[in-house]
Amino acid sequence: MLNWTLENYPADTTPYILDIGTGNGIMTVTLAENGYDPSRLVGLDYSEPSIKLARAVANGREYPSIRYIVSDFINEKVPEPIEGQSGGKWDLLLDKGTYDAIALSGKSDDGNTIVSRYPPKVAEALKSGGMFLITSCNFTEEELKEAFGSPELGLTYHSRIQHPTYTFGGKSGSMCSSVAFKKN
Repeated sequence: MLNWTLENYPADTTPYILDIGTGNGIMTVTLAENGYDPSRLVGLDYSEPSIKLARAVANGREYPSIRYIVSDFINEKVPEPIEGQSGGKWDLLLDKGTYDAIALSGKSDDGNTIVSRYPPKVAEALKSGGMFLITSCNFTEEELKEAFGSPELGLTYHSRIQHPTYTFGGKSGSMCSSVAFKKN
């Protein structure tokens, strides 16, 4: 994901980047270590202990200006790129397994799957021309394209990250899929 980001959103373009499901925050810290403006990086996670750990990691690496927010991406308002300014959208959203985790959560009270609410939230959070890069170990590239690449969402397939493949039983596959989408 880092190499893709470096190629598609170089640090000198000063993008606003939201890491959805940041966990220990290592992705945002790694971006800062590669020249991205830490004040434009935000890690989001619904787990307060994860956010506390992410802050400790960032502070330990001397990046205290990376923002970490405890928030439920599906059920709460997506945070603004600039704290206190409403209406802002993100240049780049990153997902390293959050969609996979949400897919395991079942159905909501209205009978719809919770994961079906994720793609519209992604589209809503991106500015026009913004990108969403997702890495999944549970969904194929085609399944991700079907879930996210639709005219209704305003997201179109942009590119993919090539991962090592394996062959079993006459079929080839990959352990994970990384796909990027662009907001129209």
